[in-house]
Amino acid sequence: MHRKSWNLALLNVLGGVAVLASYLHGLATESARNGSIWGGIPSEWQSFYTVSMIAAAIGYFPFTHFFLRCVDPEGSRFAGDRGFDTVLVCYALVLIPSALWLPLTLAMLRAPSAALWLAIRVDLALVAVGTLGLLTAAITIRPQPPSALARSLAIAGLLAFALQTVVLDAIVWPAYYPY
Repeated sequence: MHRKSWNLALLNVLGGVAVLASYLHGLATESARNGSIWGGIPSEWQSFYTVSMIAAAIGYFPFTHFFLRCVDPEGSRFAGDRGFDTVLVCYALVLIPSALWLPLTLAMLRAPSAALWLAIRVDLALVAVGTLGLLTAAITIRPQPPSALARSLAIAGLLAFALQTVVLDAIVWPAYYPY
């Protein structure tokens, strides 16, 4: 495996552990158990959100497999002439803020402030930017990887991930949050 692919794998392992740890810790709190983290999302929408979260989590695997195993880190170009480092940056934009979102939200529930609300909005926007960057990379990759199926599955996974992170998390959830 190429060094940059190893870097992506390491970023996913460390970032994934951080995201999962933040969620495990956060979901053990009273605010998570009583539903406060939903903000003002109507209860009838919460099941759609849950299905979307599951689809996004499942979708993460094919697009990560694609970037790890099907993309040549040296020869591939994205969105014109951008190299594989762009993919690494996009993953960092997804994983690092994702690990921070729930702790920031729980802090906001304990002691609401304009600064925390801004931090949450920036956090969610960074995840959205990273997601859109990965989607752009998968769509615009040149030369085309040998596996059209892997690329198609990656794009499908990224579309599910984008529905959650760009639309529901970065746009809808803040619009319904009671701050």
